[in-house]
Amino acid sequence: MTGPSRGHRNGGPTRAYRASYGREGLRIVRLANFVTPTSGGLRTALDRLGRGYRAAGHEPVLIVPGATAADEPADQGRVVTLPGPELPGTGGYRVLADRRGIADLLDRLAPDRIEVSDRTTLRWTGEWARRARVPSVMVSHETADGVLRTWGVPAALAVRAADRLNRRTAWAYGRIVCTTAWAEEEFVRVGARNVVRAPLGVDLERCRPGRRDPAVRARYAEGAGVLLVLCSRLSVEKRPGTALDALARLRDAGVPARLVVAGDGPLRPGLERRARARGLPVRFLGHVADREALADLQAAADLCLAPGPAETFGLSALEALACGTPAVVSASSALPEVVGAAGAAAADTPAAFADAARGLLALPEAGRRAAARARAEHFSWDRSVAAFLRAHEAATARGPAGAPAALPAAVADPPRPQEVGG
Repeated sequence: MTGPSRGHRNGGPTRAYRASYGREGLRIVRLANFVTPTSGGLRTALDRLGRGYRAAGHEPVLIVPGATAADEPADQGRVVTLPGPELPGTGGYRVLADRRGIADLLDRLAPDRIEVSDRTTLRWTGEWARRARVPSVMVSHETADGVLRTWGVPAALAVRAADRLNRRTAWAYGRIVCTTAWAEEEFVRVGARNVVRAPLGVDLERCRPGRRDPAVRARYAEGAGVLLVLCSRLSVEKRPGTALDALARLRDAGVPARLVVAGDGPLRPGLERRARARGLPVRFLGHVADREALADLQAAADLCLAPGPAETFGLSALEALACGTPAVVSASSALPEVVGAAGAAAADTPAAFADAARGLLALPEAGRRAAARARAEHFSWDRSVAAFLRAHEAATARGPAGAPAALPAAVADPPRPQEVGG
């Protein structure tokens, strides 16, 4: 399954070995938990980064958990699935739990770099990388204290626990990659000096304002004057209930709004019961596997709601912007940094989200949609891939390795969106 065994020398395989297999680039082995066929942002990011690494001449290998073992080629590179237990109450998420089996696989793969997308159960891979003299990167896809708070842990206790975890994480890996300045803050707070920033991106060809189709809008709106969309996993940390409650507030205020929810998760049955009990016009689509259909929905909407308070980037909101649809986002998250002036940041209450939505809807439609698209154009996947490869000190498609992983000014220091509530 894993190909011929090979050893490391001076921190990586020799050029002679790479040449013998027709490979001059780096073998970048990526490990990720909490990835399923119905995953959202993380699955998209892994796919697009893998494709970019391949285009730059590298050999990405992704290791993920699943129900059964598999080893398959894909557009993002080789994908190795190892059996992993399902976590109860998570809607199908699995973890890579067989430490010995994973370590043996890493030994056989003999990577030039490793990239890890889980700071908890996979943190031991940083120690493996040090012993093997392999440069390592951990990608922070969530804030530890933010996730703990969404699960009901008191704020002070959440910060203390997160600080302990983040000190260990920063020590375990050569570099920590954060996608926003907001995500960096928890590592800066503990004095980590190995943090670099690399934004994620959006498919600007697939997600475009030209997809806005009156027929699609009519199908989803069903006569409502305002179409809202929530594209999210329906789990506690995403706070999807805020979107339903904000819809109720809007309708109480006379706004003829309807909500379409694209996503699935453990909270879905309860949310469906809540919508029925309150007579709210909400349509639950479940997971939308067809990315073209999802982009059509995002373009058809008037506003996107993104209430997750622990989001470190928010790919679905960025996709909505690229389609010309402004977003109302949690002021507690990284999303105000991402959406800039093309959206509205709201306190984590239904009333604040409803007020922010009314504020955006009061703006001229053409102007607010143009601003949304203009903001999204700062975030291409080419730029993202280049930043991640610089974090790996790997060659990019456009130049040599070692260039500083700085963000463009428009992304590093964006205008803040209007903020509602407090």
